Amino acid sequence: MFRSLLALVFAAFWLTGCGGMRLVESDVRSYATPPLVPPGASYRFERLLSQQADVARQTRLEAMTQQALAKVGLQRNDAVARYSVQVSAAMKVTPYAPWDQPAPGWGLGWNLGLGVHSGNVLLMGNTGWPGFGMGESPYYWRQVSLIIRNLSTAQVVYETHATHDGRWADSEAVIPAMLDAALKGFPNPPPGVRRINIEIPR
Repeated sequence: MFRSLLALVFAAFWLTGCGGMRLVESDVRSYATPPLVPPGASYRFERLLSQQADVARQTRLEAMTQQALAKVGLQRNDAVARYSVQVSAAMKVTPYAPWDQPAPGWGLGWNLGLGVHSGNVLLMGNTGWPGFGMGESPYYWRQVSLIIRNLSTAQVVYETHATHDGRWADSEAVIPAMLDAALKGFPNPPPGVRRINIEIPR
């Protein structure tokens, strides 16, 4: 039984290591109101006062958003913008996933837990065997939000939010995928919460 378990663990790690892509799963909710934003419309970014406190961080976020907006046909033009775009991102980190609990002892002086989430195979627990225990793995919750406003009427014409949770630590890769998910269906998205999956390189 022990050999079978070890074979399962190592096979799972081998399979995930061989994959060239990973999946970023986001729960998306979007709202739109007529008149819909037309293709090729121009926009500029607007920042809240709180966002101006960390200019470098907000500039990076807006650069990611600009790429995502270009994919749905919007073009940044600060001089003749018809719309404004306000983008924000939030992240929370916990030492481990909500469902992670110490595995019951097996009477051999070590605990082993095996879990799968968002394409990751996770080995957790305490062991006296060198190289076998991997300890706790941080867990990340992220949200991105976009608000598009018609500058001539000051009306919000599009609002969208995407949330993602998982063990990926590299926000520079995950957030662009979340922005692409948040803009799925633009400018006339379906109602309700949608699960949007975006593949990105490992």
